[in-house]
Amino acid sequence: MQSTFKRGVHPAANKGLSDKKNIVFMPPPSVVYISTAQHIGKAAKPIVAKGDRVIEGQKIAEADGFISAPVFSSVTGTVKEIKTMNTPLAKAEHIIIERDETSEETFRLKPLGEKQRTRENILERIKECGIVGMGGAGFPTHVKLQPKDKVDTFIINAAECEPYITCDYRILLEYTEPFLRGALYMAKAVGLDKVYIGIEDNKTDAANFVSNVAASKGYNVEVKILKSKYPQGAEKQLIYAMTGRKVPTGALPSAVGAVVDNVHTALSVCLAVEDGQPLYKRIMTVSGGGITEPKNFWAAGGTQYGEILSFCGGAKEGGDEPVKFISGGPMMGIAVSDEEIASTKTTSCLLLLTEDEAFTGKPQPCINCGKCASACPMRLMPMYIDSFILNGDVGGAVKYGAKNCIECGCCAFSCPAKRPLVQSIRLAKKKAREAGL
Repeated sequence: MQSTFKRGVHPAANKGLSDKKNIVFMPPPSVVYISTAQHIGKAAKPIVAKGDRVIEGQKIAEADGFISAPVFSSVTGTVKEIKTMNTPLAKAEHIIIERDETSEETFRLKPLGEKQRTRENILERIKECGIVGMGGAGFPTHVKLQPKDKVDTFIINAAECEPYITCDYRILLEYTEPFLRGALYMAKAVGLDKVYIGIEDNKTDAANFVSNVAASKGYNVEVKILKSKYPQGAEKQLIYAMTGRKVPTGALPSAVGAVVDNVHTALSVCLAVEDGQPLYKRIMTVSGGGITEPKNFWAAGGTQYGEILSFCGGAKEGGDEPVKFISGGPMMGIAVSDEEIASTKTTSCLLLLTEDEAFTGKPQPCINCGKCASACPMRLMPMYIDSFILNGDVGGAVKYGAKNCIECGCCAFSCPAKRPLVQSIRLAKKKAREAGL
């Protein structure tokens, strides 16, 4: 078997700012702003109105279609308003709830007993609790665990290859048993009884600990150590590194008999099955040289970014001021300026980066060095896609593989001219969708 994939890059990990920080609890804010679009697919449909009283864990927006997921209140309180607000990528409808600071009411579904934990009941519970992929785009998990193709391999992506982010690493160490049980429930949902876990070799302490706990409990789990390289955690690259199988262009992992999911998703599945807890809060990392106190912590869904930064001491002053604010990791995250944006099920990290950590200059013309193509794990030619789309040739950008790009950022990281290649490719994808290409 392979332990890595071809190409890729080696950015500085910068995990040391937060990897030793235990997971703590951030007190819920007085007001939450809960997006109805916290997943790939159609946004959830609100089922509450202004003035309604809601309970922590109560469903406030229902799935609107097959590729959709319900949304839940993260506090007990009163719905103040439903309005459109900014997200890192677009705008979405938000349900605004003012917390009742005197109430500790919490809604839970009835836990599934051991005899009730059938494949069908687990899938239904995952669907009911609104669980989505928590490591990336937020694909509804109940859909992913029902592939059309026959599957023989279930993989947990514990690579956490993005620099700075450490929330999954801390889950592996602090929530080991519920994480493992959740992973086994997910494997059962796809008709399997074994879990494979891929962990990079810069986290061997977590790999050894997870292996030892799994062995002591008799869990059918196999941990594979992977070479530390970005984007090792990308789905197709992870499958190749773990199994040697290549997912065809345009195909899903199930085409080669695999399903991949995230560490935090597995933990959420365990909480849903055993405790009846819907997905309305998550563990996040806040890091970067510009934040006063990097942390890993539980945050209520719908907490505004400004309040999260304040919980971590706010931005540094006196020479280490941040010059870039990123929602997500430095490679695939989105630069933002609006601190009123609120956290969602997929908000794994916020970064405040200093001048030494982030490029803020102007990109230069392409020098035709080919480094972006040499780094691309999808074997694309980003320089051509960039050129075509900037010249308005959407067809040319598609011809050179714009739709196959996984937006990992290896090209931009490698570019000596500092060209915003990922942004160009995102634009090409958007234009291609609009043109029906």
